[in-house]
Amino acid sequence: MADIGGYLKKHTEALVKDVGIEAACALTGKSKATLGRYYSDSDEHNDRFIPVDAVARLEQAATYPHVTSALAELKNITLSYDGRNSSTPQRSGGVNADVIALSQRFAMLMTEYQAAIEDGIITVNEAKRLLKETVQLQQVLLDMKLHLEEESS
Repeated sequence: MADIGGYLKKHTEALVKDVGIEAACALTGKSKATLGRYYSDSDEHNDRFIPVDAVARLEQAATYPHVTSALAELKNITLSYDGRNSSTPQRSGGVNADVIALSQRFAMLMTEYQAAIEDGIITVNEAKRLLKETVQLQQVLLDMKLHLEEESS
């Protein structure tokens, strides 16, 4: 990618416009002018980029993680976006509940795997079910990680 800065600025602008300029100002504590500089393609603002904490606040309110997905694309990483908004309570119960959920999800994955390999061939539909269970298991691990980070701080 020849112009990483321009690419990030384009996605920063999309993020701010997704949230709305007034709401973006309120969420980040930045003025309209400052936010505008973060996505300006003017030569005098080439080296100005939005701070990562501001991106996190804005993406929490946005309909899509514009800057995060742009950064992932720059590194040839594919994100799996499930549409959950982290501001809704998804992580109730703490680490103990996470360990139980992890055990249950792993058992479900193994059940799907056992059913899939019974005939020695994993079909497309079986692979899709395994992928769905794997993503669910990954989400439980992410919730557990977040709980552990909350408890350690």
